[in-house]
Amino acid sequence: MAEPYGDSPLTSRADLLDRHSVPGAVRITEIPFLAQVGLRVDPKGVAAERIGTAIGAMPPNLPGTTVRAGELLALWLGPDEWLLVGREGTAESIQDILFAALGDEHGAVVDLSANRTILEVSGPKAREVLNKGCALDLHPRVFGADRCAQTLLARAGVVLVCRDAEQPSFWLLVRSSFARYVADWLIDASAEYAN
Repeated sequence: MAEPYGDSPLTSRADLLDRHSVPGAVRITEIPFLAQVGLRVDPKGVAAERIGTAIGAMPPNLPGTTVRAGELLALWLGPDEWLLVGREGTAESIQDILFAALGDEHGAVVDLSANRTILEVSGPKAREVLNKGCALDLHPRVFGADRCAQTLLARAGVVLVCRDAEQPSFWLLVRSSFARYVADWLIDASAEYAN
């Protein structure tokens, strides 16, 4: 009997991403298989408070912000919508915690781990590379650490997260079907820094 296994959408691009990263300028890597759980709940309801207590921090209520709760990162995606990102293999336990806290209240908890992969773009030129295909103002005063946005990068829908503004590091959460396109676009956009 064959053992089940999983491949990320960029398994075949891992070496290519590594070869085209530019030391001292920009590094592009995939962070595959992180748990991603969608949450929808009334942010003013008692269930939201129970969820905040259960995960160790209230889900962010300001547009475009993130909150770190231990190993969980909660991204604000809408007035009653968040994405919780955790370690690989923790999606089920995150869902269990959220379901228990949700109780009988109206809401939704959905495992979205297979929906998107995560590309990390880091290094001193990371912001410049992203600026080539993103209409958002990514200046650190506007889009600093712990900011997130659903936006387009080179016409592909992504969730962009600034992990570190001082030493630029961004996550791009991209749908699996667009991952190769976005990875190839990033390689092309960073090529000028190879010299």
